[in-house]
Amino acid sequence: MNASGVALIADDDEFFRIALGFILKSKLHFNEIIETGTLDEAIERLSEREDVSLALFDLAMPGMQSVASLAAVRDVRPDLKVAVVSASSRRSDILSALTEGINGYVPKGLGATDLAEAVRAILHGSVYVPPSMAGRVSPAEEAKPPARVGEAPQGSHRTIEFLTPRQREVLQLLVQGLSNKEIARKLKLGEGTVKIHMAALFRSLRVRNRQEAAAAGARLLPMTESRPHG
Repeated sequence: MNASGVALIADDDEFFRIALGFILKSKLHFNEIIETGTLDEAIERLSEREDVSLALFDLAMPGMQSVASLAAVRDVRPDLKVAVVSASSRRSDILSALTEGINGYVPKGLGATDLAEAVRAILHGSVYVPPSMAGRVSPAEEAKPPARVGEAPQGSHRTIEFLTPRQREVLQLLVQGLSNKEIARKLKLGEGTVKIHMAALFRSLRVRNRQEAAAAGARLLPMTESRPHG
């Protein structure tokens, strides 16, 4: 059965977005493609459009310091198929993406037909793994979660550079005690957008709730940013 509906492509390469959009329309019969060039823009568009059924993300675009942001999208939109389409064939990138529970990792080097088949498999419920990885993951690798994209090794101190510009703004306001509704109003965002950014903050900071995130933010943010205004 062919897919139909709305897909989002998040990639800072405009020509690749056009090519991938053409494949999704011509081979998988999507009737609308939303294009974005940064992670923050993609998250904002996803919060505005409940009808998006597929979201494809590049790993190298602005804002993509951690695959935790994609996992956060999955947390908030469990019905959405989320996959990476990347030029990277590094085992660590592939494993880190799959460890975060996304629906697949599609190499950009695939031909149009193979790429369409990979996305079709994802739409039908499969987790797509590049052929180069099939059968090559050892039990030791499966048992040990890899470092996330752009992330420091396990046990090292977290730094503010792991957050996107928008996540940093959200964290600043969270530290100041604002609610999601107040943060949305302050940043002129939808509450759904703030919810995704908040979920991404929890994952990136490795915390479980707003209180722990605020405490971590107070440590990480420069004093001039984290001090309440008024």
